[in-house]
Amino acid sequence: MVTASELRAGMIVEVENQMYRVLAAEYRAGGGKMPGAVHARLQDLSTGSVTDRRLRPEEKLANVTAERETMEFLYQDGEAFYFMNPTTFEQLPVSQQMLGGKAGFLQPGVRLPVETIGERAIGVVFPESVDLRIASTAQPMHQRETSAMKKAVLENGMEVLVPLFIKQGELIRIEVATGKYLERVKEPGKK
Repeated sequence: MVTASELRAGMIVEVENQMYRVLAAEYRAGGGKMPGAVHARLQDLSTGSVTDRRLRPEEKLANVTAERETMEFLYQDGEAFYFMNPTTFEQLPVSQQMLGGKAGFLQPGVRLPVETIGERAIGVVFPESVDLRIASTAQPMHQRETSAMKKAVLENGMEVLVPLFIKQGELIRIEVATGKYLERVKEPGKK
């Protein structure tokens, strides 16, 4: 058990027989006759929806521990994304809702940590950035102004804005949380 005042981002708690991931928790002091409260932003692990809750600081919540195991992404079937444990070969479905916009970064064969509680997947841990190749974009232009951007389609089908000097076939780094271009990646053996 954990009290509401001990909540931290990333924790998994059970509230009214429903499991939530704590996205943010902030204690706000009361004034006068109003007691202080903990304002928590919680993500429902079964639906992916986000809700804000106001809790008394002394309110007790069940703290749930998730297992984390590296698994290999295999394929997508409708709304389910299937991951395989490389040692036991067991397959585990992860719903589209749990992955959100990050699903576009999944490529067959990629290995990522998958969080589970019992036999149920509750989330996939993505890296902060990924390296992807440019599938198509306009011809590169070298100009003084480096803030100008153009559209590019990546090997996974996503569209991003990249600087004008980027050309087709180059490897670039993309921030997973925002889907934005970070930098060009130098490849060994290329100038």
